[in-house]
Amino acid sequence: MGATIVEKIFSQKCGSDIRAGEVVMAPIDGAMIHDITGPLAIQKFYEMDGSKVFDPEHVIMLFDHQIPADSIPAAENHVYMRKFAAEQGIYNYDINEGVCHQVVLEKGRAAPGEIVVGADSHTCMYGAVGAFATGIGSTDMGFVLKYGALYFKVPETIRAEVSGKFPKRVGAKDLILSIAADIGADGATYQAIEFAGKTISKLDMAGRMTLCNMAIEMGGKAGIVAPDKITWDYMKGRRKMKSFPLMSDEDAKYAGKRTYKVSNMEPQVAVPHNVDTGVPVSKVAGTHVDQVFIGSCTNGRFEDLEEAAEVLGKKKFSRNVRVIIIPASRDEYLKTLKAGLIEKFVKAGALVEAPCCGPCMGGAFGLLAPGEVSLSTSNRNFKGRQGSTEGKVYLCSPATAAASAITGVITDPREV
Repeated sequence: MGATIVEKIFSQKCGSDIRAGEVVMAPIDGAMIHDITGPLAIQKFYEMDGSKVFDPEHVIMLFDHQIPADSIPAAENHVYMRKFAAEQGIYNYDINEGVCHQVVLEKGRAAPGEIVVGADSHTCMYGAVGAFATGIGSTDMGFVLKYGALYFKVPETIRAEVSGKFPKRVGAKDLILSIAADIGADGATYQAIEFAGKTISKLDMAGRMTLCNMAIEMGGKAGIVAPDKITWDYMKGRRKMKSFPLMSDEDAKYAGKRTYKVSNMEPQVAVPHNVDTGVPVSKVAGTHVDQVFIGSCTNGRFEDLEEAAEVLGKKKFSRNVRVIIIPASRDEYLKTLKAGLIEKFVKAGALVEAPCCGPCMGGAFGLLAPGEVSLSTSNRNFKGRQGSTEGKVYLCSPATAAASAITGVITDPREV
């Protein structure tokens, strides 16, 4: 019987034939902590009598959730982490590079065939480059920081086979919202979701990141795309490594197989208060919005902002809508700046912020008042996610967000 990508990664790392369902202690290639989860993980490291991390070269620290510090406790957390970095000789950290998941990938800290963990649930985004990447809790991360390994139950895999060509102004975010609605919020619990098919093979890295980022929203342990030429081209200049084949065997055993066709797909919107509530935009068109957020680790890349700018054209954003746009990293910000898009957004009435998580977590700025509605390109719309528990958050693509920001109501981007 053949093996899935996930089984092959664990087999290679553990030095034996490993199959889904087995419990193994696997070595870790990268461990990421940020300013919210990092202090807790460091405390657990010390509680386990940790003195030196397993390898400072493989520990990544990033500040992105509350940066610049928006409270004294946040500032104290930053100081605590900086002291830990200096003590341990950790140099893979920065306070202003951007959202952790974007930075990990663009700095080459995750690569095909690796096992990478992060103290954040959306760590699964690194599967876009063919890594097995998953979020873990602070206690587990404390263990990883000390030992450089962690117990895993190797997950089964659901294969999502995608075919067809995306219509204009329909893309990866619409696809993943549709898949989440199909599989359900807990339909892939502790399973990996392998995105495959001709559509995926032609999808750029930005789109693959969007898909893998939201695997957790179906309960997934990981999302993954088999590395190909697009992957290896992306890795050039980021990591010194030779390409190698890594794909599931034709006779691999899957927990399930799903097929999706995008040729006739409409733009999708997830309605409050769950991610698996995606519906065609026509079902909610005309819904009033108070705030539009374009950014996050899900959709804050240059390609996303370029898509929003194309929809905007020479128009202005509605004066009745607060439009917040945040590139996902310093690199993405500079790409957007050099292309003239930041000036375009600001002149249209948007507030463009420095790279950070922004309103996504609802912990720093861009909060909703009771009764307000946010339309967001981020990955979660749970009650209270972006402020008041009496507010509402809808999820959509950058194209739909931009179109709606122009009109002041949820709008099909194909009509703008």
